[in-house]
Amino acid sequence: MRPDPNTVPRGAALARGRERNSNGRALNDYRARRAVRGLDLEIQRGSLCGVLGPNGAGKSTTIRMILSIIYPDRGTIEVLGGDALGAKDRIGYLPEERGLYRTMKVREYLAYIARLKGVERRDLAQRVQSWLERIDLPDAGPRKCQELSKGMQQKVQFLAAVIHEPELVILDEPFSGLDPVNAVVLDRLIRELREQGKTILLSTHVMYQAEKICDRLLLIHKGKKQLDATLPEIRARFDPRTIRYEPLEMSAGREATLARMPGVVGARTTQDGAAYELALAENADGQVILRELLALGPARSVALERVSLEEVFVRVVRQAEGEQAAAEAQEDLAHAQGV
Repeated sequence: MRPDPNTVPRGAALARGRERNSNGRALNDYRARRAVRGLDLEIQRGSLCGVLGPNGAGKSTTIRMILSIIYPDRGTIEVLGGDALGAKDRIGYLPEERGLYRTMKVREYLAYIARLKGVERRDLAQRVQSWLERIDLPDAGPRKCQELSKGMQQKVQFLAAVIHEPELVILDEPFSGLDPVNAVVLDRLIRELREQGKTILLSTHVMYQAEKICDRLLLIHKGKKQLDATLPEIRARFDPRTIRYEPLEMSAGREATLARMPGVVGARTTQDGAAYELALAENADGQVILRELLALGPARSVALERVSLEEVFVRVVRQAEGEQAAAEAQEDLAHAQGV
């Protein structure tokens, strides 16, 4: 995927207003918003790549360009050796906007989708039932789609994306709205697809979920690629910036004392009330601060915590665009995850 640095998908949303002139551009009273800018991405066959970022980062727009649902103004996109339209039966797609044929029975709906994707009728009923059992819906076949719960409907739509056993599976926010039990089931199925050698592109704003299952991670913020690396590469590049300090006794006012330590930019009590978390400055030496904490007196534990993807995301935005952009990115992530 090699778009021009000024890529703007055709049909990209306007920041406000609906009126347009005859050449499709916004009138002078309105300002067009670039949804994706200069994205350069290559996904290896058989890998599971996570496209991460807060809501509005450009993840869904990127997926729609890959699928030729919309087209970039400039640049080229190659999918399975050609374009997505020529390889449509080799691609499975779960869109962010969920939708089923509500009055169709589940098994009829899945069989219909499979036939559209070129699956032969022979053994199709057996294939549908096998998939329903794998996703813990063995008795859902004769029921109408509208009779299922929201979580069940979402799992059925996932089956519709993979029932034809595609080479490339594209999942846009697959865990959105799922309860923990169904999220575990979907997580298992995605892992199974990866073990079968499928290429998977997964878009999500739930970073911890992607961290668990993805081989490679692409971080996007406001339409621009901020980071593209494997998880081991990310962990090697970004030192931990948080220390968990658990003294023998917690005391009032200690947060302020810890926050004033050289190299510490903030301190707070953990949710369980048993320890403190210290946020370190970018240039701080974590080992020095660990020794200083131990010198304060007996402690149950003092340790650098593994860097989270949320922290990495904010740090790369800060390095690329400055402190204000980093603060906005942090706020967007918190809002997307309901914090």
